[in-house]
Amino acid sequence: MTAGLLCPADPRHPATLLHRETITSVNSCTMDNDASDQVDRFCRQYLQLEQILDFPEPIHLRQSTVQEAIFDNLFADEALRYGPPIRYQVKTLKSIVSKIEDSIEDWDQHEVSENLMSALSVLLASPLPAEAEAVQQKCYVTYHLSALARRPCPRVTLLENRSLISAAGTTGLRTWEAALHMSHFLSQRPEIVKGKRVLELGAGTGYLSIVCAKFLQATHVVASDGSDDVINNLPENLFLNGLEGADAVTPMDLKWGHALLGTEEAAWNGGRSVDVVLGADVTYDRSVIPALVGTVDDLLQMHPHAEVYVAATERNADTFGTFLSVCQGNGLAVDDLEVEVPARSQQKGPFYNDQVAIRICKISK
Repeated sequence: MTAGLLCPADPRHPATLLHRETITSVNSCTMDNDASDQVDRFCRQYLQLEQILDFPEPIHLRQSTVQEAIFDNLFADEALRYGPPIRYQVKTLKSIVSKIEDSIEDWDQHEVSENLMSALSVLLASPLPAEAEAVQQKCYVTYHLSALARRPCPRVTLLENRSLISAAGTTGLRTWEAALHMSHFLSQRPEIVKGKRVLELGAGTGYLSIVCAKFLQATHVVASDGSDDVINNLPENLFLNGLEGADAVTPMDLKWGHALLGTEEAAWNGGRSVDVVLGADVTYDRSVIPALVGTVDDLLQMHPHAEVYVAATERNADTFGTFLSVCQGNGLAVDDLEVEVPARSQQKGPFYNDQVAIRICKISK
């Protein structure tokens, strides 16, 4: 076990960068398909820092091949290039060992992996940050795009602060459910962004922008946000996904409600056209909805042929109702695409809440 598995203050710490990327597709030659699928799913949930993990069933978990697959993928030296924080590792590995012990009926036939026990011993002997300090730390989170049906499964790794709902007045330091649902939708409908110039509103961690640029073949993506903190953090996440210094994604400071036309700039966005506008979880605050809709209206006036898609987690029906009302007042039509959230039991990555309504709408003028 090495420091590369931790969540260091400097995400480019050499010990972290020396690790190879994790292999999250288990070698199916060593176990049956059901066991392989369960281990694969568990590993993906672990890398997404899920609080509720679907451990392999006891009949599989007691098998040495399953235990070694978990160790090789998650806890071996150099297993992960960007791993979870140490507190999460300890909590998960303790649970794994406990569940393995509970699964064993005949200790003459099965045992707990020595590798897993050794890894747990090393973690328990490692210094843990204070809980208050750990909450403030940014950590690596990896999302898998299973709907793309490619091997190895495409993934996006981000540096997030998942414990803070709002930091410095922004909610953009973590990836929210609506963005995950939007990426699932776009992965099933890649033609929406393939070969197109995309503008993301409220880009936050840059998750959607990275998905579009790296995996959905967008010609160019503008990742816009109104928070200076968010814009300053975007280059780090582009770096983590091999997009640093590339022309594929351009961060932009864009504050909703501010004029796009008639400014001192010779041409907004350098004169580049916009074909697709995306926004995920941008309707959460009723007070900003008029500014958001005003910006969407401006964009559709500047780019009449652009398609606008908004994903909204319906935490409050009144808030979404305000969004619909303001759109109507601005002469914008909102078409609910009725994209179902996949049942949690059917999700293979990314993983997100299936008990909250998430609506994907197409907006036109």
